[in-house]
Amino acid sequence: MLPWEGVYEFVAVAETDSFTAAGKRLSISTAQVSRQISQIENRLNTKLFYRTTRKVSLTEEGQVFYRHCRQVIDGLEEAERAISSLQNKPQGLIKLTAPVTYGEKFIMPIVTDYMQQYPDVEVICELTNRQLDLVEGGYDLAIRLGRLPDSSMMAKRLTSREQFVCAAPEYINRFGAPYSLSELSQHNCLIGSQSHWHFNELGKARSIKVHGNLQCSSGISLLDAALKGLGIVQLPGYYVKQAIADNKLNVLLASFQQEKEGIWALYPQNRHLSPKVRLLVDKLTECLPKQ
Repeated sequence: MLPWEGVYEFVAVAETDSFTAAGKRLSISTAQVSRQISQIENRLNTKLFYRTTRKVSLTEEGQVFYRHCRQVIDGLEEAERAISSLQNKPQGLIKLTAPVTYGEKFIMPIVTDYMQQYPDVEVICELTNRQLDLVEGGYDLAIRLGRLPDSSMMAKRLTSREQFVCAAPEYINRFGAPYSLSELSQHNCLIGSQSHWHFNELGKARSIKVHGNLQCSSGISLLDAALKGLGIVQLPGYYVKQAIADNKLNVLLASFQQEKEGIWALYPQNRHLSPKVRLLVDKLTECLPKQ
């Protein structure tokens, strides 16, 4: 067995905590991953993983071996990137994920412009409102909206968005308009994936739990419901600004409007951005609308 055989399989298992997930990442069978790990352990005469029916985790020896193997792989990838950058022409596969509506409206048009500019680039994009595991899924890039949870991911701010609380004139004529945050409890609120709305009160962030007869993860559907006078909605400007300009929606609680939120590019911490991904991130930063 050559010294470097099985290193990619070992690192994939170490980073996904799963032989099955490692096989999916490398597009090989679970049995092949297991066989390579066993051969490494036999050659090193040490156990690299604790294995149970539920979990795979590194031993102390495995942690030491992983740190060195990761450096080796990073060095090989850096060498490939150096050659690629010498060619001065992005090429190869970029795998990314983005939220559905924002991805359709803003991200993918910029991505396809980028592909026109660099025809040797291939793209796999999964538009979903689920927050996928970038490492396990082998993603180069994720677009995330709003507040970021603590994670090991690296983040670059691409642009920002504003949230507006709005209602149709029909709703306001029937039920009145709230003038304080406490009054929201008296109104029918159209709720997205989160039942808390965020505000700024006297310079401090406030989170208010709202209630209503419609909850839907689609911003377009919530906009439609608001336009029909069904309730009050809090949505980013790219959904509601045109309706506000056309006087189809009225802005409410403007003095409590929260500060602008970030729109982010995320990528795994242990990966340097390749030229093709870095150039795409630069293009997104340049072309995404500023709010």
